[in-house]
Amino acid sequence: MARIDKYEPKSGGFRAVLAFAPAAGDVGKPIPVDLNGSGRVVKAAANSVAVRGVICMPSKLNSGDPVDVMTDGEIVDVTTADVTGAVAGVEVKAGAAGTLDAAGTGKSVGWFVEAWRLVVRVGR
Repeated sequence: MARIDKYEPKSGGFRAVLAFAPAAGDVGKPIPVDLNGSGRVVKAAANSVAVRGVICMPSKLNSGDPVDVMTDGEIVDVTTADVTGAVAGVEVKAGAAGTLDAAGTGKSVGWFVEAWRLVVRVGR
């Protein structure tokens, strides 16, 4: 299960309210997200260029719960089940709706330093 390793809450992201009810499979998985017209967090559309950040929930949350959206930080213990094509040195982009993929065509969200450590840099 992936987890946030390095994150500066004052400058590494922002907090917003979830507009969707996460599934059990979303826990511990890096998910690219966007904001809807109400400023709530939604999963990024397939191959989206409108990715605002990445979330990685340590436990199951509900729609309406606040969540930290990472724009600058690191997520560790990432597996190929979490991100397709997780290999050291590979750039990661938004893939299918709500997923990250090394072969995605959406906005870049970061890169892998090791095959298990994702460096997130969104909006730079």
